[in-house]
Amino acid sequence: MDINYERGISLKDFLINNQQSFEKKLLEEAVNVRYKIEEIHRIGNINLLGNAHKLVLYVVEENNDDLIDFAKFEGIAWAKFSLTLAFKLEWIQSIRRTLWNFIYIYDINSDTEVNREVFYEREKQMNTLIDLFFTNFFMSYSKYKDALIEKQKLEVRNLSVPIIPISDEVCILPLIGTIDDQRLSIIEERVLTEISNRSIEKLIMDLSGVAPMEPDSIKQLATIIDAIYIMGCKTVLTGLRKEVVILLKNPAASFHGEVAYKGTLQLALNEIF
Repeated sequence: MDINYERGISLKDFLINNQQSFEKKLLEEAVNVRYKIEEIHRIGNINLLGNAHKLVLYVVEENNDDLIDFAKFEGIAWAKFSLTLAFKLEWIQSIRRTLWNFIYIYDINSDTEVNREVFYEREKQMNTLIDLFFTNFFMSYSKYKDALIEKQKLEVRNLSVPIIPISDEVCILPLIGTIDDQRLSIIEERVLTEISNRSIEKLIMDLSGVAPMEPDSIKQLATIIDAIYIMGCKTVLTGLRKEVVILLKNPAASFHGEVAYKGTLQLALNEIF
């Protein structure tokens, strides 16, 4: 390994002058990551080697503020492109080992005896800063991922309750698939919110695409339709299955509010238009 050392040079300048040698040694240390460098750069436009050098200089200069900002920026970048934490952890540990290797070379070449107390203070400071970087990186990564998951959950919830306006006062709610207690809770929250926000006067609820429902779910659906009536909105039910109709004859599952029935969604729309 070619090392360029000038007498009296600072550790920072020593690392700058030997950046290529540092990167070569780092790639030897990062056994798994070195084969992913080009892929990571292609996916997220992240320069691993350049960023490693930037981190090392922040550590050597004890530049806490820029180091933390850099860690947060990197955390968002890795989370945005779904790069794995395992690679980042290996990369950080490889940077740590390589940095200490070059500190050792620097001390050997400087021909100055390092005081034990000074050495341990340096060790504590530099390792603490590297740990600080990874902690802030991880927190930023997790925060971005959590926000993304919440956004995706909201999108899924909205897609599972697709309220489609066909006029200022009339909307359609076509329900498809399995209707369980959890989804009914989402339906209730979304429907009542939309009735309030849009001033909906008539909601056509099409159940033709719904899988067979449990009796308790039908009772909960009846409760939701009653709540819709209390909000000042009339419900039109279309596409009712035979088993649902039979269960609705049970007084416990019947509607107390105003409900209209149509065999199909098309019949309900024909009446409106």
